[in-house]
Amino acid sequence: MEADHRVHKSTLVRTISETDIIDCSKINNSKDVDDVETSNSNVKKRKISDQNIKIESNLKSNQISKQIVNKDNLDDDVVVYYENGLRKVKPYYYEYRTFAKGRWLGRNILDVFSTEKAYAIEKGLITVNSKKITAQTIIKNQDLIGHRIHRHEPPVTAEPIKILCVENDYIVINKPSSIPVHPSGRYRHNTVLHILQKEHGFSNLHSLNRLDRLTSGIMILSSKKAKAQEFEQQMKNRKIQKEYICRVAGEFPEGKVICDKPIKIVSHKLGLNVVHENGKPCTTIFERINYNGRTSVVKCKPLTGRTHQIRVHLQYLGHPIANDPLYANSKAWGSELGKGGIGEEKTNVVIENLIKEGFCEDGEMNFDTQKETKDCNVSQTNTEENEITDLQNQNNHAKDSIISDIKFCEECSIAKFSDPLLHQLLIWLHALKYEGDGWKYESELPFWSKDDFDGDIKYV
Repeated sequence: MEADHRVHKSTLVRTISETDIIDCSKINNSKDVDDVETSNSNVKKRKISDQNIKIESNLKSNQISKQIVNKDNLDDDVVVYYENGLRKVKPYYYEYRTFAKGRWLGRNILDVFSTEKAYAIEKGLITVNSKKITAQTIIKNQDLIGHRIHRHEPPVTAEPIKILCVENDYIVINKPSSIPVHPSGRYRHNTVLHILQKEHGFSNLHSLNRLDRLTSGIMILSSKKAKAQEFEQQMKNRKIQKEYICRVAGEFPEGKVICDKPIKIVSHKLGLNVVHENGKPCTTIFERINYNGRTSVVKCKPLTGRTHQIRVHLQYLGHPIANDPLYANSKAWGSELGKGGIGEEKTNVVIENLIKEGFCEDGEMNFDTQKETKDCNVSQTNTEENEITDLQNQNNHAKDSIISDIKFCEECSIAKFSDPLLHQLLIWLHALKYEGDGWKYESELPFWSKDDFDGDIKYV
């Protein structure tokens, strides 16, 4: 299957190569996106900088040496660097600030922040009006309270964000897997919005479509709120067609397969969804592209936009995305992997298993908990009813064997986990195409969708 790399908007057709990006040199942090000239004659393209070429080249050989790239111009003390195929942020201090709440007035600072913050007060990490305080400091009206913390951001892939097109107030990118879109949880500098602002000068962006952290592919953004609202309305009215590509476990049926099972979120902490009769209605159309004897490459057309819709529907059909750590996890779901759906009792056990295994928000996990042990293997002799329950005891034992290996930050005593391996930074799900009335944006095919891909052998 050959990829069509053309990018369409109305009658405009441009060919974007792997090493071409739109020249954003005229944009700075204080300008809006519409300051850039985007007519056919004025759009400029340039080769990726020598530094990015070197990074891309080294990524292919997995031999990136530690290299400090820059100090973040949005936060002077933050250092971003590349190491072993990862984009890393050196741990940094970040200060939360808020004006005194009415319920805090007349109370001392220790009462407000609880005894757990006594150390932070003593070290000057909690301040009032930017001044060091004591535990007896009384909060007054209009006081500005600051709390400075030592943040450890998880690393993401070193693969650069490719800008495919800038026009008509739209910025179209090919998002690499592992990079979350918005600052959330432990991520701030390693996010799409932050990287686009820091490295390309795009500020005040609104994401018009959603992609999970581990999903790659087409993302459309705009600095204009009206554009975002217009796009959202088109999505609600199903005026925009989406096409994804994925690699799933086993031999997916030939022909079109339609799944219209409702989906319900069952754990906000994990971002976990399952097929449920009381869930929200959703429909996905699947069509197999090829099967290599182990896994199948499948085209997906979601008609609705529920969280994890494609992943959950594929799991229900018995063909989860083959390397999905959340929905193809036999340690949590058992050997059937949730095929045909599971009941309330088993759902609760699955949630407990995932949490014990180390999963946290958005299906992310601390990578030290992924160390393989014999106790983690699924027993193939267990019955379906007993299997998931038995896995709880196995996961407990496996987790206990890891705790002693955890190291802690000397600065703040936060647990320091091992870096993820490159194969842990993605799932085989890619947003290939978005198309509307008179326009179409399409990315190149991901490497794992090619006919000669053999990286799925260990997942069989």
